Amino acid sequence: MQATAYTYDSETRSGSVLLDDGTPVEFGTEAFDAGGLRLLRPGQRVRIETEGEGASLRITLVTLQTF
Repeated sequence: MQATAYTYDSETRSGSVLLDDGTPVEFGTEAFDAGGLRLLRPGQRVRIETEGEGASLRITLVTLQTF
């Protein structure tokens, strides 16, 4: 699934993304670290992997979107 980076805190290595429908979803340190990224800037397109759905949707991986 693709999304757009919305917020990112470099101290906690966590933040949030906006899904293509505009829904914000937060991600934790584990999801960021699993992707091997060092930095994320708001507005970057990212690829995410998730578990659950609806209110229990959880991001498990954040990586940069490559074409």
